Amino acid sequence: MSDKRKDKKEGKGLGIGALLSNINPEIEQPVASGVNEIDLEHIEVNPYQPRVDFDPVALAELADSIRQHGLIQPITVRRLGGEKYQLISGERRFRACKLAGLTAVPAFVREANDEEMMEMALIENIQRQDLNAIEVAITYKRLMEEFSLTQELVAQRVGKKRETVTNYLRLLKLPETIQLALQQGKISMGHARALVGIGDFALQMGVFAEIIEKDLSVRQVEQLAQRYREAAVAPQGKAAPAIKLPLAHQDLQKRYAHWLSTRVILRRAPTGKGQMVIHFQSDDDLNRILDLLGNGEE
Repeated sequence: MSDKRKDKKEGKGLGIGALLSNINPEIEQPVASGVNEIDLEHIEVNPYQPRVDFDPVALAELADSIRQHGLIQPITVRRLGGEKYQLISGERRFRACKLAGLTAVPAFVREANDEEMMEMALIENIQRQDLNAIEVAITYKRLMEEFSLTQELVAQRVGKKRETVTNYLRLLKLPETIQLALQQGKISMGHARALVGIGDFALQMGVFAEIIEKDLSVRQVEQLAQRYREAAVAPQGKAAPAIKLPLAHQDLQKRYAHWLSTRVILRRAPTGKGQMVIHFQSDDDLNRILDLLGNGEE
């Protein structure tokens, strides 16, 4: 095995500290052993930034703090050439400095190619405490897809258990409506994990509607999910007979469940006859659904 291939293989399990220290010593450029003052106009944002949403209120508060005390934690950049730099990490601080009216910012300067920069940015963001669960899950997925990593290797890179990585990745199987609710804090990670365990799209939407309507606890959702799973099994322990819906009908069931934000079930007999069942949780919920359906008015 060549030295180059050996180095690449041995680097598979490296954490963020090792990645950040993996610079080219032959290039005589400032590195992280010192802090440089760099003009803000010479820094461009990181195109690989995993985070796209920045709370404007929190950003304004950070800007106020920077005006009073300066930037305590430097950002990290890489040199592009000449006086041009690119952010590796610290975009929130970078934006706040601009908002605070600063013209220059303290920064560590690293040497990194595009791949190293992207991985550092992803891992640096995943270790933050303020990422929501979906942002974490998306970052894990990007690490796997863009660097051909297994869940085990991702876990090693970010210092987490493999089960933790798996649990986050499973959240991406949830309907978009539920993922958005998780991002917005309307439901917790515990709620989302219980919904993932249900599996069926229509059932997930039905239980989700109950969570919002009744403000269910995680424990209540787990119990409800368990009852739904048990109801799908015949008393003798054998799976209840069912006619498999054609793909077109399955798609229709999913689209209506998503549109109405509730559980929708299509049943179809071999003759082609069937029924559509739309669930509601209360009179208010029924009125909401009727409004969406147009109350039967022409």
